[in-house]
Amino acid sequence: METVNEVYKIPVMISKGMFQLFSSHMEILAVVGGCFILWNFFSFLHFWYSMIQQYAIPCFLSRSKHIRQYGEWAIVTGATSGIGKAYAEELASHGMNIILVSRNPEKLKEVSEAIAATYKVKTRFIVADFSLGREVYPHIKEALRNVEVGILVNNAGVFHDYPQITTEVPEDKLWEIINVNIGAAVMMVHIVLPGMVQRKRGAIVNVSSGTCCKATPLMNIYASSKVT
Repeated sequence: METVNEVYKIPVMISKGMFQLFSSHMEILAVVGGCFILWNFFSFLHFWYSMIQQYAIPCFLSRSKHIRQYGEWAIVTGATSGIGKAYAEELASHGMNIILVSRNPEKLKEVSEAIAATYKVKTRFIVADFSLGREVYPHIKEALRNVEVGILVNNAGVFHDYPQITTEVPEDKLWEIINVNIGAAVMMVHIVLPGMVQRKRGAIVNVSSGTCCKATPLMNIYASSKVT
């Protein structure tokens, strides 16, 4: 009989052991679950705090004043057409003085005068061909000496002449893409950032491209150069 009783006790003992095991595991899972919920909760709060700070609060403030707090002047590269010109006009509409940088002096003069006349702000322009590489930057740096640059918009960019396999892109075109799309953005930041740091204010906008976010056959050189 004792043997039979011992046999019947075995399932009970196993059940108790499993219950204790699962209980300890459940406690661990409960802690992990609680941490996960807290993490999501604080992520949710941080997201909405950022949204309110960046988008909601500025709506109740003077947008022009908000933009001008960065400084007196804004620089826009590739500013004679398209996105660059639109940036220059928008910033000028909020009272910022504009420095336009591009390689075509006639277009620069035309756009500069049009912005000054339309928005009643000061304008300057710098003729610079970023595709030439390092040699253009001493001229730009000298032109910006003692200028309080509050906003830099790195918009200048060049594209493939036409869709091409990487191995078929001419070396000169590769260097043009590197110098304009990458080198110009880096060097313009290098020129204006020390002043922003010293004044403890400023904003830098690097205009990217949707091609950097998805596969772009025959345009991968351009796509990789526009990742920011």
